[in-house]
Amino acid sequence: MSTPGTPLSFRDVLQLKPIRRLWIAQMVSVFGDFLAVFAIIALVTFKLHGTATQVGLVLVAFMAPFAVVSPIAGVFVDRWNLKSTLIASDLIRGVMVLSLLLVNDIYVMYAVLFVMSVVSSFFVPAQSVAVRTLAPMNGLLAVNGLMSQAQQGSMILAPSVAGELVQVVGANSCFVFDSLSFFFSAALVMTLTIERPAAAPAAARAGGGLAAVRHSMAQGFRFIFTHPTLSFVIVSMTSGMFAMRCFGALLSVYVRDILNSTSAAFGVLNTVIGVGMIISTQFLTRIGRKVPPQNLVVYGLGGMGIAVLVTAVFGAMGSTAAGMLMMGGSAAAIFIPAQTLLQHETPQEMLGRVMSSLMSLVAGAQVAAMLVAAPVAQFAGIRTLYFASAAMLLLISLIGYWKVPETAAAVQAAR
Repeated sequence: MSTPGTPLSFRDVLQLKPIRRLWIAQMVSVFGDFLAVFAIIALVTFKLHGTATQVGLVLVAFMAPFAVVSPIAGVFVDRWNLKSTLIASDLIRGVMVLSLLLVNDIYVMYAVLFVMSVVSSFFVPAQSVAVRTLAPMNGLLAVNGLMSQAQQGSMILAPSVAGELVQVVGANSCFVFDSLSFFFSAALVMTLTIERPAAAPAAARAGGGLAAVRHSMAQGFRFIFTHPTLSFVIVSMTSGMFAMRCFGALLSVYVRDILNSTSAAFGVLNTVIGVGMIISTQFLTRIGRKVPPQNLVVYGLGGMGIAVLVTAVFGAMGSTAAGMLMMGGSAAAIFIPAQTLLQHETPQEMLGRVMSSLMSLVAGAQVAAMLVAAPVAQFAGIRTLYFASAAMLLLISLIGYWKVPETAAAVQAAR
């Protein structure tokens, strides 16, 4: 294994049994999640012939709780037992997804997705704190890369599998697998020993009541926006996510109306995004030794802008596939370094609140984008929407390229 100061590789961190188990749980659970969400999108788009607005509302229902509930959830994640929070979240979602077997109404689907995401608002920051607790500091980039690869692998397999299953068997098979994946994840988390450093329980003993919760929430947001590097990265990432989600929210409609294709093609294109993410992730631990994470975020935003532009200009299956490949690679270059930067810079006792604040900002940007995207696409056309998304991403990237040296100098001076 590497020396203490050397960034660890994927192989190094997989030798740690708790990390390996958490990674396996992530792979299975995330695959089930993608399977269920893509099944609902495919069902609404290709079976129920939903409008752009109805398709967009599926993702709004899924993302809105992260924007609204996450800041509150982070307060309790910093106070509650991490292991119990993770297990309870898995078990509740495992039961909730089974209710989709009995649902035929699209508005009930929205409601189920909304409630499941409320629970996920507690699980996601708790998992991030668990990673920080279980992994050595010089292994965080590699562990976050592995966790991201679990998502990427799911994006490679789940969309194609979901598209075919919905078309041939029906969406219920996807919902059953998702439920089982939650129970499997809970069983693996039960085998872990997750103990926070002594500083974290002090937060748990903080005063109760609404005023204490508001104060704890404010601490998380204040830390983000008073830290020069973190504030720049998060504002850039949030703005970029708005533009990217304008693109992604209606990809299924783009496949149907511009490419004149089927749910299977929609699944394959999402698979290509996952391939791009996996390819990019393989190089991140090496590149991260030479390039600061905030720079990687900027480069990723620029890559996304080019990817959306390629997709919008040509409007063909081959160019769309190329755009999806570049989109995936750029996404990995944004989210893995950004999460690692937060875990490095945030005090352990505040990590739940800070990660939840980030989730809230990013999810809020996505919800806003999805509410804007569908009406704009119906009024001006989906390709016009894509051109606007590409322009916004490229503009943010250029501003970031100019601002990064200033924020780096400010942090260096502060130290």
